[in-house]
Amino acid sequence: MTDSTGILQHARFSVPRYEEGYCLDDNARALLLMSRLERAGPPPDLAGLASRYLAFVSHAFNAPLGRFRNFMDFSRRWLEHLGSEDSHGRALWALGATVAGTRDPGRRALAEELFRAALPAARAFTWPRPWAYALLGAHAYLAAVPGDAAAAALEQDLAGRLHALYRARAGPSWRWFEDRLTYANARLPQALILAGGRSRRPDWAAAGLEALDWLARVQTDPYGRFLPVGCAGFYVRGGVRADYDQQPVEACATVSGCLDALAATGDPVWAGRARDAFQWFLGRNTLGLPLYDPRTGGCRDGLRPDGANQNLGAESTLSFLLALQDLREKLEA
Repeated sequence: MTDSTGILQHARFSVPRYEEGYCLDDNARALLLMSRLERAGPPPDLAGLASRYLAFVSHAFNAPLGRFRNFMDFSRRWLEHLGSEDSHGRALWALGATVAGTRDPGRRALAEELFRAALPAARAFTWPRPWAYALLGAHAYLAAVPGDAAAAALEQDLAGRLHALYRARAGPSWRWFEDRLTYANARLPQALILAGGRSRRPDWAAAGLEALDWLARVQTDPYGRFLPVGCAGFYVRGGVRADYDQQPVEACATVSGCLDALAATGDPVWAGRARDAFQWFLGRNTLGLPLYDPRTGGCRDGLRPDGANQNLGAESTLSFLLALQDLREKLEA
């Protein structure tokens, strides 16, 4: 999926789709994976890939606007001047992780420079998922640069907003930040758990753990299998949840969130939940079908009512690899 520019977005079966080009979202995910692999060390030879993904992220930054672009066509032409809040947040996350994880002084210096330049825009974000992605980036960055006042202030601001949103929306039967469950859901409580631990705010961490526990129960079927909310309708408060199409990004977020909850609490129930979510990739799901393809090393794009989507795109494959690396680092170390 990777060429001399970066990682391509989509594939038809296992063949990259040139016509759909590239996006910052996926190159940031790929950079995040490289940083995680490098930090785990001793890594395979990842320098070329890590530099390529970082170069894409750097090129995506529109300095006069202080924001990232997202979509690029196959001829390397940007399709917009300003990308989504989500893509900006994911870029901050990947950059913060690179600062914390890379052993290469050049990549670290560039990642730190870009992180600082892109950080102010996050204060204007209006949606909780970009808040969560930026918080995950700030958490990683502050582990490496603990004295950075701007990053610490952003963490306090965004975590405070996320906590206030939870307090305003959560009820006895709906312990969530919004009036619907959509995508990458576990990233919201995960960000609050980590921010609560770093900032010594047990109320933030407790709210994150409560929300993640509720989400885990909602996303478990009667047989104990991970059942993510499907993207074909999602789950609106008071309505009927969509069971399909189930997406790899949900399993990835749940694995990561549960492992951070395990680190915060020491409660082994979170390890079991992380393993259950990962087993979804391997066939312990409602259709009994594997999403991971050992022949190609890719991951299928989702689970439909009639079977697995046979395309192996970048988001899906990176979701599997990030979840696998999470388990290796935090359960098998």
